[in-house]
Amino acid sequence: MNELTFYSKNIGMRTELGYGELNVSGDEEHGFRPFQLMVSSIVGCSSGVFRKILEKQRVTIEDLQVQVKVERNQDEANRIEKMTINYIIKGRHLDQDKLYKSLNIARKNCAMVQTVENSIDIEETIETIELSM
Repeated sequence: MNELTFYSKNIGMRTELGYGELNVSGDEEHGFRPFQLMVSSIVGCSSGVFRKILEKQRVTIEDLQVQVKVERNQDEANRIEKMTINYIIKGRHLDQDKLYKSLNIARKNCAMVQTVENSIDIEETIETIELSM
């Protein structure tokens, strides 16, 4: 069980984590917005697990970039309804089928994606950039 302690500040909350202090606020001038943290958590977890799976399968990549589009419903507390996550992978001899199979495994093993799976529609795509020798 993980336990965190948050402290109230003028506009938002703060907590101390192993990496440093995290400030959370609805006002970007005073901390990270909860929306930004939610999207970052999903993308960070998903891409990290994906990269580990590629490494285990000995798929060598030069670079991994992730772009995400987020759709929100303003009529329902501006909730996140859909995220389209596009993985841009640079490398040599990249096999699309193998990459998608690895991504499917990553999705099943990413705690953040699994946590929101029935609440947020998450669509994932892969774009490859083939590097020459």
